Amino acid sequence: MSRFLVKKVAVLGAGVMGAQIAAHLVNCGVPVVLFDLPENKAPTLPGRVGSALGRLGDETGPKNGIVARAIDGLRKLKPAPLGVAEDAALIQPANYEEHLDLLKDCDLIIEAIAERMDWKTALYQQIAPFIGAHSIVASNTSGLSITQLSEALPEAIKPRFCGIHFFNPPRYMTLVELINTPTTAPEVLEDLEAFVTSALGKGVIRALDTPNFIANRVGIAGMLATIRQAGNFNLSYDVVDDLTGKKLGRASSGTFRTADVVGLDTMAHVIKTLQDNLGEGKTPDPFSGLYGTPPVLAKLLESKSLGQKTGAGFYKKVGRDILRLDPESMEYVAGGAKANEVVGRMLKKPAGERLKLLREAEGDEPRFLWAVLRDQMHYAAVHLGAIAESARDIDFAMRWGFGAKQGPFELWQQAGWKQVASWIQEDIDAGKALSSAPLPDWVFTGPVADAGGVHRPEGSWSASAKKFIPRRQLPVYQRQFFPEDVLGAKAPRFETAGTTLHEDEAIRLWTLEGHAGQTGDVLIASIKTKMHAIGPAVAEGLARGVALAEAGYKGLVIWSGDDMFSAGADLQAMLPAFMVGGVEAVEGAEAELQDVMLKLRYAAVPVVSAIRGIALGGGCELALHSARRVAAMESYMGLVEVGVGLVPGAGGLASIARRAAENAALSTNKDLLPFLTEGFTAAAMATVGTSAQESRKLGYLREGDPVVAHKDELLFVAIGQARSMFDAGYRAPQRRLFPVAGRSAIATFKGQLVNMRDGGFISAHDFHIASLIAGVVCGGEVDAGTLVSEEYLMTLERRAFCSLLQNPKTHERIMGMMSTGKPVRN
Repeated sequence: MSRFLVKKVAVLGAGVMGAQIAAHLVNCGVPVVLFDLPENKAPTLPGRVGSALGRLGDETGPKNGIVARAIDGLRKLKPAPLGVAEDAALIQPANYEEHLDLLKDCDLIIEAIAERMDWKTALYQQIAPFIGAHSIVASNTSGLSITQLSEALPEAIKPRFCGIHFFNPPRYMTLVELINTPTTAPEVLEDLEAFVTSALGKGVIRALDTPNFIANRVGIAGMLATIRQAGNFNLSYDVVDDLTGKKLGRASSGTFRTADVVGLDTMAHVIKTLQDNLGEGKTPDPFSGLYGTPPVLAKLLESKSLGQKTGAGFYKKVGRDILRLDPESMEYVAGGAKANEVVGRMLKKPAGERLKLLREAEGDEPRFLWAVLRDQMHYAAVHLGAIAESARDIDFAMRWGFGAKQGPFELWQQAGWKQVASWIQEDIDAGKALSSAPLPDWVFTGPVADAGGVHRPEGSWSASAKKFIPRRQLPVYQRQFFPEDVLGAKAPRFETAGTTLHEDEAIRLWTLEGHAGQTGDVLIASIKTKMHAIGPAVAEGLARGVALAEAGYKGLVIWSGDDMFSAGADLQAMLPAFMVGGVEAVEGAEAELQDVMLKLRYAAVPVVSAIRGIALGGGCELALHSARRVAAMESYMGLVEVGVGLVPGAGGLASIARRAAENAALSTNKDLLPFLTEGFTAAAMATVGTSAQESRKLGYLREGDPVVAHKDELLFVAIGQARSMFDAGYRAPQRRLFPVAGRSAIATFKGQLVNMRDGGFISAHDFHIASLIAGVVCGGEVDAGTLVSEEYLMTLERRAFCSLLQNPKTHERIMGMMSTGKPVRN
């Protein structure tokens, strides 16, 4: 790993992107200083920013007012840029007039002010004297020339300057483009790539210093082509979004809704960058005719309808209704139209058949889709050599920056390289394409044509280098045992990698021995069921895993390789037992599951849950009973059984009670109730932690549980945790009795629940379930301070669980969830 140590970062500019970049740094535990202008000052003409700022009036507020308001705004934004809203307080506010000395202690300075070359270069001239001798300086720009920006910097700083392009919103979007200049030192890019990958959890692409780089160059060209083709085929915006969203394997917001979310002014800026730099008298581009501002966009900009930020754009929300713009009248009309179901069925076909059906269909909708896909593949092929190191970078850019499931080259290759190439060229020759530029020669002859595509195990096609080139091999990527890769790369899959010790339909027990230089001293359990639901077979497999790990391994890691740690208990597997054997059969199965949870907790070697994505219900309980949890930042944890009319039944409530007792033991306050309240409320209200930070706050993660920024590093860290715990002499916790809050606490909780029920905040069945939860976490009808065991509390859990299983209201909730996937509130 690189030794580039980032102790503090400065972000210059507290606008939408700058503030959210600062928020993501805080999420990742990186101290950050957020700068902006002093209050009541604004930029005027180019020059030194400090001296060229004109006063708009007397300073009446604090000089950090601009930044303070931006930080406060982070608490209210949706989707939330912060893991927990109160972490906004960790962002240090600063202004350019008083606090430039703070830059000297920053290892990385990210400039994220408005997309104005003159403003950016003026700011660089002002901050240059305060930049540390080893600090990296990077401009977050969506398309301005990085080389031109670097010219404003002293010679000593130029080798440490580059472009860094985050995508909005920075917390959730994977892509970060890094752009060098002729004077950028190679080790600077390597250090920054390692930091952005491992510390911030991003997918990094090295982009060339061309207008709008890679993702926006291809993505905005695709949006412009879609807008034009929508007009050609006379399709409304809502239908187009339905066609170009999930059905097409792209972001659910489709095209026009995405534009509204990004901001029509932002989109217009990116288009203007294309217009200013490409075409006649500029850098040649055979698609330059595509870059004109669409008339409807120009009208929206003129009326200050900038999308979501102004409440109106291609769409407008009125009450609960979403209206769409009619481009002819420029009035908003009823929206919500969907695409033809026949087209939806076409899109479910294999890639080659799908494209053939779309191309040859009679209707406007399928022919529109073929035109959109053809235009993007045509554009990507023509521009590959000029804008990207390899085809891999374009495909990753579309995946990570625009939410596509696969990039244009992946689809092309999957559908049959030569056949699709001939279709595209036929349309070009017939004048149906948006440009008359032919496909490059490498498409039809040479290594790509011979290989049947641009992605091969040895690498991806570089049109400039005229060869297949492998992925960049930096030390940071050694932490990723199974990194995301492109179709055709034939990268090792975790499902078959390593050495298998046991495998059935429910679970695989294996080691990494023989993969990525690993020794295989830690056992891995990967759940294979749908949504990694926990049924009897999974429970049996986990018990087998504990026994194997205790017999010859340093630990057991539960990791299943995707964005689903576990959605909880397998209700469908439970129903047959209930129908045949009644409540007694279910109670027996619950007892066995609880016994497995205790085996995990008291295993002689450490059990580590590697959590990524969803860990709900039984999945959360599985994590709670592990010796340690390693969680990806975007993890969603909670005891949500109330949604199906049940209580947690695999030791989750016993864990809440035990944790309260442990916390009380460390305090001078021996009253258990304050320590029990948050856990009870979370279970009774089915509260889900929507980030690893929030899950820690709710008690599902502990302070010592690592949070991993990059999802592909999760297994590496989890194995390291298990190994280090074992090597440090790990001993399982001793089985102890612990005090419970008893009947007086139950009465307190019930009193609160009565108020909620009578106030209409919860239903009568919610009240009943929450009362049962209170009874379990408080230890039943016993005196406060009574010592109990986990087994005792688990017995209370089972009884509550089984009593609810006989309740008709619970049956309604279970059936509703199984049929619609949504909770029924009855």
